[in-house]
Amino acid sequence: MSRKALLRRELLAARRLLTSEDVRDAAAVLSAVASDLPELASARTVAAYVSVGREPGTHVLLDALRARGVRVLLPVLLPDNDLDWAAYEGPEHLAPAGRGLLEPVGVRLGPEAVVAADVVLLPGLAVDRRGMRLGRGGGSYDRVLARLAAAGAHPALVVLLYDDEVVAQVPEEPHDHPVDAAVTPAGARHFAPRGPA
Repeated sequence: MSRKALLRRELLAARRLLTSEDVRDAAAVLSAVASDLPELASARTVAAYVSVGREPGTHVLLDALRARGVRVLLPVLLPDNDLDWAAYEGPEHLAPAGRGLLEPVGVRLGPEAVVAADVVLLPGLAVDRRGMRLGRGGGSYDRVLARLAAAGAHPALVVLLYDDEVVAQVPEEPHDHPVDAAVTPAGARHFAPRGPA
């Protein structure tokens, strides 16, 4: 088993120990901390995701962004694991999809829609002091990051995590991209600026 796979297993096991109350409380704090992030405070379009299970909660944040008039794009998982996008129009416009996900039911905007985002909120399991993010390993967000780089788009990349998921080092592969900031209930942490992709 690879170092990434071992670290993923360890982090997912820790998340399974969280209670529903832990997740709900952390989501409220995460929303407040993220809302104060300068990148999000000035954003007009944010590509985000709908948290599921024990992931750091995004529901409160999605509604807060929408209430401020921010255009929020949510992913729609395609059969090849790539991501299409649709506008978030409220929780009543989300429908169950494969893999336990919730997806927007609105008009599909195409995989390229993400390049219009000022900020991309990324799911993750960990980030290290360099800003290297460990995802779940499905590759969907690797494609998103590659698409942004190919288009010359440079939105702020922000990962939402629990406090103990900021680690010393994440195993890294050539296709991995660093993020600009991590938001945890304890606060936000910015990383060294990245050059153009």
